[in-house]
Amino acid sequence: MTLQIKSFEEYKAAYERSVQDPEGFWAEQASSFYWKEKWDTTLEWEFKSPSVKWFLNGKFNITENCLDRHLESRGDQVAILWEANDPNAPAKSYTYKQLYIEVCKVANALKANGIGKGDRVCFYMPMVPELAIAVLACARIGAVHSVVFAGFSATALADRIKDATCKMVICSDYNNRGAKNIPVKAIVDDALSQGCDSIETVLVHRNTGGDVNWQENIDKWWHEEVDGQNPYCPAEVMDSEDMLFILYTSGSTGKPKGVVHTCGGYMIYTCFSFRNVFQYQEGDVYWCTADIGWITGHSYIVYGPLLAGATTMMFEGIPTYPDAGRFWEICEKHKVNQFYTAPTAIRALMAHGNEYVNKYDLSSIKVLGTVGEPINAEAWHWYNEVVGKGNAPIVDTWWQTETGGIMITSLAGVTPTKPTYATLPMPGIQPCLVDGDGNEITENDVEGYLCVKFPWPSMLRTTYGDHERCRQTYFSSFTDKYFTGDGARRDENGMYRIIGRVDDVINVSGHRMGTAEVENAINQHPGVVESAVVGYPHDIKGQGIYAYIITADEVNDEDGFTKEIRDVVTREIGPIAKPDLIQYVPGLPKTRSGKIMRRILRKIASGDTSNLGDVSTLLNPDVVESIKEGAKV
Repeated sequence: MTLQIKSFEEYKAAYERSVQDPEGFWAEQASSFYWKEKWDTTLEWEFKSPSVKWFLNGKFNITENCLDRHLESRGDQVAILWEANDPNAPAKSYTYKQLYIEVCKVANALKANGIGKGDRVCFYMPMVPELAIAVLACARIGAVHSVVFAGFSATALADRIKDATCKMVICSDYNNRGAKNIPVKAIVDDALSQGCDSIETVLVHRNTGGDVNWQENIDKWWHEEVDGQNPYCPAEVMDSEDMLFILYTSGSTGKPKGVVHTCGGYMIYTCFSFRNVFQYQEGDVYWCTADIGWITGHSYIVYGPLLAGATTMMFEGIPTYPDAGRFWEICEKHKVNQFYTAPTAIRALMAHGNEYVNKYDLSSIKVLGTVGEPINAEAWHWYNEVVGKGNAPIVDTWWQTETGGIMITSLAGVTPTKPTYATLPMPGIQPCLVDGDGNEITENDVEGYLCVKFPWPSMLRTTYGDHERCRQTYFSSFTDKYFTGDGARRDENGMYRIIGRVDDVINVSGHRMGTAEVENAINQHPGVVESAVVGYPHDIKGQGIYAYIITADEVNDEDGFTKEIRDVVTREIGPIAKPDLIQYVPGLPKTRSGKIMRRILRKIASGDTSNLGDVSTLLNPDVVESIKEGAKV
């Protein structure tokens, strides 16, 4: 098994070694996995183009390391524990042996439907075990999975299907989420009507049994295709640098980016980071509340825990259904040991009061984690004192879809913690701060642009179908460095605090949303001339979406028009991107070259109008006063 660090001294020694001899350090971690053919070169890289390759010519299959190698020693141990949306529904569990059989059956069903190595399969599913099973089935046969969060709109789904030229969609009939019953199959049908010509099959999992429209030539029932399949499927031999999955993330331009992760380095790093960050011990029950539609679900519900032989939990529902005690009720019921959630959820539950937490016995919890955005001090202390009772260290993890795994964090109970700080880099991660000219800032107690100056195994390899976009987005800002897009502070002890995005990306409830993407959606409304979107401080979400909109005609029914705008955004992207605040403005502050001065709009949206800087050089300085007067905050 990969190294598990047990003391701060061990951390310092491991970190030093990982920087002095990164190839030796990672080769050692990789050697504990099952390889059909061992790699011949540990690393080849250069950031200019970029080109990064780890464990070159190594041959293996990630699912053999997630499943097969555990069968003898822990075949009867629970691998996946599933809790339904309905609190009265029984929990389900799959042992490693049962999971292996189900994955093989689904893999054979995929092959029977023409899916093979390199084919792209799109998922649009609720948080049911079948999602994890089918993701692993894709990896088993070398197909590339592209999971789309089942809260995105039909248009957003269609964009992702077309970009990856997917051959199959796997979905459910409906999705139970809180009190809602969401027509998932109908959304997929809508997406496929938007020119998704590459799709040959839609595999439909009967989740609720509700009625769905059916196309005989394309739609197939999961149970009819999977039942009766052979419970053994040989694992496709994969190269370390073969594609494992594509996951789409919002960018500062409208088109989503398909981040590509490959098999070898991703496997090594997700297992190593999982074991060390959460200090997982044999027999623990680990629960990450994320959705598999996000990278957190890929790395720390499916791959990382299963590679480590853990018991990993999936939850179909939401934290406030049927009431705000649901998370804590589940923690008590399953005696959860490691609990990993988003600051947004923590703030929302904190607002409901302590009584929902205090009703339950949370003494099993050994580690509390946060992910998706920096956690504010008030939420950190509530999480620590009310949920953890001061006994469970908090790991405030910073990482990205593009990094594949956790990059900066404390290791639970091993390295120091500090409220609002992600703290120290993982072994093998070499962060740095640079100034606006790209010069590295070597002293402490400073702020700068957060970069990484040396490759790590789980980093993205490209953006699907557009390598130049990968270079431009991540490697062109600063020479020989991966630029995270975040600003950060490093304190006097070398601990890192993430300040937030420096580009036109808003972090809404831990999910990155490109401002251009939201603006493009708003501008679909025929009554909109132009829009500008910025983030503003939001008590629950961290950042809310504030839209400034110029309309063709005077808005008489503001409530009605605002609803129309939100409906358009929901249709184009999904409800997660709906603007929280909309202000109708006569114009937008622009430079003489026509660039919108978002800095001014951000300040107004945050309620800070005292110092907007020099506006006299704007093309239309008078418009700033009218925007200030009509501000919604």
